[in-house]
Amino acid sequence: MLSYILKRLAQTVLVLFGITLITFILLNVVPGDPVAMMLDKRADEATIEKVRHEMGLDVPLPEQYINFVKGAVRLDFGKSYFTKENVMDALVRSFKVTVKLAAMSFIFACVIGLTCGMIAAVYRGKWIDSLLMTLSMVGVSAPSFWIAIILQIVIGLKLDLLPISGFDGPLNYILPSIALGTRYAGSIARITRTSMLDVIKQDYIRTARSKGVKEFLVIMKHALKNAMIPIVTLVGTELGYMLTGSMLIEKVFAIPGIGKLAVDGMMNRDLPLLQGTVVYIALVFVIVNLVVDISYAFIDPRIRYGKGGE
Repeated sequence: MLSYILKRLAQTVLVLFGITLITFILLNVVPGDPVAMMLDKRADEATIEKVRHEMGLDVPLPEQYINFVKGAVRLDFGKSYFTKENVMDALVRSFKVTVKLAAMSFIFACVIGLTCGMIAAVYRGKWIDSLLMTLSMVGVSAPSFWIAIILQIVIGLKLDLLPISGFDGPLNYILPSIALGTRYAGSIARITRTSMLDVIKQDYIRTARSKGVKEFLVIMKHALKNAMIPIVTLVGTELGYMLTGSMLIEKVFAIPGIGKLAVDGMMNRDLPLLQGTVVYIALVFVIVNLVVDISYAFIDPRIRYGKGGE
């Protein structure tokens, strides 16, 4: 297990290096001068060149990339071209907002998804199975921003039960969490049903029932536990998506999270801010994937990682 973890950590470093290189190249081949965009249109060429020198944009691209990597290792991505705020401070501030939204959305998606998936599997072929799978399909297919707008109109404006924007308190996160978590709940429900149906057919489930084990224990202790591998894979990936922010949801509900920060960086072509958010997103996904892979061995004792990481 230790050798596997060390191997994955080494792979993580290579992945992050590759992502930073690709991101740096793409951001620098896009037409447009960020300095010219930042300054007033009336700024003369001498002023533009002076600002480019102060920002270190007048040196060759390979040197710019090396300077960026050196700073990234120290978690120093420089300052935003437009707000002059330290990029790391902006990432930390936005992360605190996004992680609250992600946590509530994740809990909502897991509770609803797992419950609906298990019920659908147990009552396969009956009306409740068809109803839950239809609802899950709607949840997966409906755009999250459309769900967000419907919730704002019905729950926020018509019924006046919950706030429709901002992030002043816990109530502000309820509608965004439902809007963001609905799609993932539908996906979890479908994969849970499929995985549970495969397990329920196994001999050890029939043996447990023949021994008089209560149906609730059969489902929760035997069936669900052995059906968790594909579920954990999906849930881990979706948690990664949630932690990297939802641009549409954060925009609709005016939540200043990572997603909104990334949009602001793209709109202004703010290179330090964009580079910082990309590194953050990449880091979240590689860590989540590593945790998911390691969790397999704890969920299913039959899985072992050898020296080769198999």
